[in-house]
Amino acid sequence: MDPELGKIVFEELDRILASRFFKNSLRSRQFLEFIVRRKLEGRAEELKERTIGVELFRRLPNYATGEDPVVRLQAGEVRRRLEHYYESETVHARVCIDVPVGSYAPQFRSRVPEPTEKPEEEPQAPPRPAANATVRLSRVLILSALVLSVAVAAVAGFAWMNARHNAGQSSTTEQFWAPALSTQQPLLICLAKPVLYRPSLDLYRRYSNTHPEAFQTEVERSNRVLPLDPDSKLVWRDMLPFADYGVALGDVEAAVGVSGLLGKLGKPTQVRIGSHYSFEDLHDSPSMLIGAFNNKWTMQITPGLHFEFVEENGDFTIRERVANGRIWHNKYGPSQQSGNDFAIVARLLDSRTGQFTVIAAGLAASGTQAAGDFVSNPDTLEKALRTLPTGWQKKNLEFLLETDVTDWVAGNPRVVAWYAW
Repeated sequence: MDPELGKIVFEELDRILASRFFKNSLRSRQFLEFIVRRKLEGRAEELKERTIGVELFRRLPNYATGEDPVVRLQAGEVRRRLEHYYESETVHARVCIDVPVGSYAPQFRSRVPEPTEKPEEEPQAPPRPAANATVRLSRVLILSALVLSVAVAAVAGFAWMNARHNAGQSSTTEQFWAPALSTQQPLLICLAKPVLYRPSLDLYRRYSNTHPEAFQTEVERSNRVLPLDPDSKLVWRDMLPFADYGVALGDVEAAVGVSGLLGKLGKPTQVRIGSHYSFEDLHDSPSMLIGAFNNKWTMQITPGLHFEFVEENGDFTIRERVANGRIWHNKYGPSQQSGNDFAIVARLLDSRTGQFTVIAAGLAASGTQAAGDFVSNPDTLEKALRTLPTGWQKKNLEFLLETDVTDWVAGNPRVVAWYAW
């Protein structure tokens, strides 16, 4: 390839990657830079779906491309962002980078604007004799009427267009979720499933030997507490891990609320639980992580944020990462049924996963429930967002929430503090 053309393409690539259409999407930037460099290196024949999946998205060499469309989805996302980029009135590029449908090899087209021809001036007609005063007055009246009509029509048109514009504006809730709504990939709603143990069947039977007809069915074993004497001695084989159990109630309520909201906004979601999703999945789709200390991905992404979860000597807190920063603890009464809890809601445009990520997590399950209600309730969310400075849509956000808990049920979340960057 001509070195001069290559230089121009690289310059255009840098402008594209720094533009508002790409700067908040790490995966789109990586994909476009990968295919452009391969093309400029004369290796366009290597730009196949499987090759890109293996080398860029770190898939296994034998992965099923039909079941894992990550390359096709990302290519479509890049095409859409390029289209918006070149439709922008501020873009004046010498070369245009395209990714044709059906191919992953980019094309470089000259984009020289056509010269604007200056229209030829028509010869001036000779002045006509002056009309009499009556004719001149009639023409003035007619012209005035026309001007007034045009003005009225223009005002009416402006008012109509303004009304249409306001009607078409996205709501504050849609602006909060906009980075996820603008992608083709479904939003992954990720819940943790910590290890959970249940009494073994043998332990139930030993209890039934002294309490006839108790715990004879699985329905009863799953829905009643085994009332052993607190001083009963157990051995480790009496407790067994159960893979089908363990999702926290607050996490489920948060997932249901967010899934319902995004369904109304036309955004598909996929719920992933426990080991059914990996960090690689978070690389490929926007996601919402639910839960704090029970969710390892939350605990990997939140360190370094302004508000972060901290566990020290069995004490769970939220801390502010500044000198003399504040610390929040949840507080419950002796029964542990009522008290207050704290939570974090984070909106990260480009998290460590490389994708848009929302985190809703509390110190306890009730805090997570309140965080889920905060991001899925348009009234609560929009009330909080209206207090933020202009331009929050393009920033990362963190909200520190507090909620009152009664009989293990969280009340309305209240914003205690927020941070934007």
